Amino acid sequence: MAKEFDLKKLEQMAKKIRRDILAMLTEAGSGHPGGSLSSTEIMTVLYFFEMNHKPENPQWQDRDRFILSKGHACPVLYAALAESGYFPVEELKTLRKLGSRLQGHPHRLKTPGIDMSSGSLGQGLSVANGLALASKLDQKSYRAYCLMGCGEVQEGSVWEAAMAAAHYKLDNICAIIDYNQLQIDGHVEKVKGIAPLADKWRAFNWNAIEVNGHSIPELIDAFKKARETKGKPSILIAHTIKGKGVSFMENKPEWHGVVPTKEQTELALKELEVVLS
Repeated sequence: MAKEFDLKKLEQMAKKIRRDILAMLTEAGSGHPGGSLSSTEIMTVLYFFEMNHKPENPQWQDRDRFILSKGHACPVLYAALAESGYFPVEELKTLRKLGSRLQGHPHRLKTPGIDMSSGSLGQGLSVANGLALASKLDQKSYRAYCLMGCGEVQEGSVWEAAMAAAHYKLDNICAIIDYNQLQIDGHVEKVKGIAPLADKWRAFNWNAIEVNGHSIPELIDAFKKARETKGKPSILIAHTIKGKGVSFMENKPEWHGVVPTKEQTELALKELEVVLS
């Protein structure tokens, strides 16, 4: 029986996660808001609809695995984990603080719910391949999901992993690209062009699905199509807006790794009430 989704509840969760991101980054005084906000709906759908996981048992062997390859966007992952119940939401205020379980990049041995310590870009898809292969070898049904940034796709290691996944017909892997078209140095196409992105992945024998990365129904449908695709890996090319939901951050590369002041955060939270309610 197909899952049914409550759009209003998922939209409300995306709002909570955006608030969490802004609050924890402001408290920390450092971190990466742009790419966290752009991937909020993606993470909402993954953790509150798509993936099989048990917050009360983070090491459940049959759980779907998630790899945040663009580890600098960990605020959105921490928010999703906290709102799912892996640890208290109040703990988000400890982001990047001395002794915190919530470090500036995900740490598998410290934080419940983390399947890979990440931060060095271009590595996540290879690890996801290994997890997907292990699932097949062990005759398990769990899937591997990997979220990458579009600037990250400039790295050759991503394309080696893409070839390997296609070669081994890893139809239990689903990669997602947060295609906000910006990276720390500016516009992706000016730094090192990756377009036409969907055509490149199809040439590597992937099932490439283009989707509005801020549309929860489109994301749900795309993940369903990926699960139903057999004999090849799938990738969602999620067209997003960097800094989504905060007008003064949207489509601004300077908000890649700069956090808002307390005054700016107050303005952003008021704006989110209007835009997302």
